[in-house]
Amino acid sequence: MMIHHISLAVNHPLHVAEVVAELWQGKAIPFPGHPGSFIAIALDAYGTAIEFLPRNTVLKPGLENEASVWFDNSNLDAAGYTASHVNIAVPISEAEIYAIADREGWRAVRCDRQGFFELIELWVENEVLIELLPPNLIERYLHIVQPENLMAALNLDLSSESTFLAS
Repeated sequence: MMIHHISLAVNHPLHVAEVVAELWQGKAIPFPGHPGSFIAIALDAYGTAIEFLPRNTVLKPGLENEASVWFDNSNLDAAGYTASHVNIAVPISEAEIYAIADREGWRAVRCDRQGFFELIELWVENEVLIELLPPNLIERYLHIVQPENLMAALNLDLSSESTFLAS
């Protein structure tokens, strides 16, 4: 199995993303839709990436049964939530994922990520997010994270020396 991306809360998201991107010879870009967050992308065939969020960011489950994760930067009630999460491919079906979640009493919901791909949010102990890509969802994820597709989707220029999206 492959870990595709992880998220980490850090003090200086931009700087950390730049350093990791340099180590990978990849790109560091603003994380779409989340001001102050940056992502280092390896630009490999697996979509390897690390998201760096401001230290005070936490992820919380959606407010309604089918709602997706939301990013809370107020950090007034962390309640065990964290910005750290992982996205992993799994060989089991969605039905098996939901059965395990039901058995454990953990929240599991299929979510769309801004039209790019879908995944299953599994909230371990109802506090820690693990994004799961079962066989029926992995193909679309792997398609969008191919370097040429990812660069096109994020409007990035591989030939540019700049690691940031144009404003």
